[in-house]
Amino acid sequence: MTYDIAVVGGGIVGLSFAMQAAEQFPHLRVLVLEKEAAIASHQTGHNSGVIHSGVYYKAGSLKARLCVAGAREMVAFCSRHGIPHEVCGKLIVATDSDEAAQLDDLLARGVANGLEGLRLLGREAMLEIEPHAGGVRALHVPSTGITNFAAVAAKYAEIAAANGVEIKTNAGVVGFVRSGNAVIVQTRAGDFSARHVVNCAGLHSDRVARMAGEDPGVMLVPFRGEYYDLAPSRQSLVRALIYPVPDARYPFLGVHFTRRIQGNVDAGPNAVLAFRREGYRWRDFHLGETLEVFKNSGFRAMARQHWRNGLSEFQRSLRKRDFVRSCQRLVPEVRMEDMTPGGSGVRAQAVASDGTLVDDFRFVARERFLHVLNVPSPAATASLPIGREILKMVGLIA
Repeated sequence: MTYDIAVVGGGIVGLSFAMQAAEQFPHLRVLVLEKEAAIASHQTGHNSGVIHSGVYYKAGSLKARLCVAGAREMVAFCSRHGIPHEVCGKLIVATDSDEAAQLDDLLARGVANGLEGLRLLGREAMLEIEPHAGGVRALHVPSTGITNFAAVAAKYAEIAAANGVEIKTNAGVVGFVRSGNAVIVQTRAGDFSARHVVNCAGLHSDRVARMAGEDPGVMLVPFRGEYYDLAPSRQSLVRALIYPVPDARYPFLGVHFTRRIQGNVDAGPNAVLAFRREGYRWRDFHLGETLEVFKNSGFRAMARQHWRNGLSEFQRSLRKRDFVRSCQRLVPEVRMEDMTPGGSGVRAQAVASDGTLVDDFRFVARERFLHVLNVPSPAATASLPIGREILKMVGLIA
């Protein structure tokens, strides 16, 4: 049988697209190919669970537009399907006068992106929301929320399967062969024929693009984000979410405090270069993948520009005291003994050939292929509108 669409990758973006394709076009035969034994095993299953508001992103960018829409839709989806969630809001905290001035820019960006209820707060007003927060000024973002994105992805898969989508696990893609009006997708679970292929392979999407004969123009560099858990007896220090003012040079948001939907509080993540694409621990090392990164001209150009920041991230990863100091800028009462090592995640960050850290979402459409090449955070938040965006693009190349 020839499928109409084969989706490579069973993370939240691929599953959102498959679900919506099946709902809108019941006649389509849709196949999802996931290389792991279970769906949502990597970026989807290792993220912080934050429903981002869209306050950070450049006005008019895909990331801004899809995140703002996605946040509203994610809350509605969770409500409709009984998935635990909470719109708890967050504080973006400035710890000095320079950062305080940057909050004005964030406010203007958030307003331009269509967010409502944003408020700049002085010290006293901050403490009414987060009594233990440090800093001199803050931006309150009331539309930020929390949920469990692995549970969301599982619901996407359930709805997709109920509408006829086939989901094959342990089906890592190893190659493609064009055959007439179809593409033979070669996997470890056998070969599958499809009229169109949608590459949502996350950490491996650039590799999958190369398998298809496409030069993606970027390399996905894995950055590990490590978390510490706040001791249960100290979780009252954080009511909801406390974030720093982000460094505009980077797409990372900095170490912050997050109250998870399960009720626990963690701090993180940093952004450390991982030595394999699925390098969740320091001991996760793959020589070939590491050499692939270091030989890449784009990575080398990036390293020349940002090596000092990279070293500081490594130092913060290796020295708990430095990590805790970062946390104390936001919550001064946090102590070393309050923090224990927690989980980690890996962000697939696209780096262009000139060393630029690609900020916006990136899609590349070619005959019979659509490659989703850069959808890091807030992709989980925006997964429903991203799925629709992919659907439009597939329609254009059908």
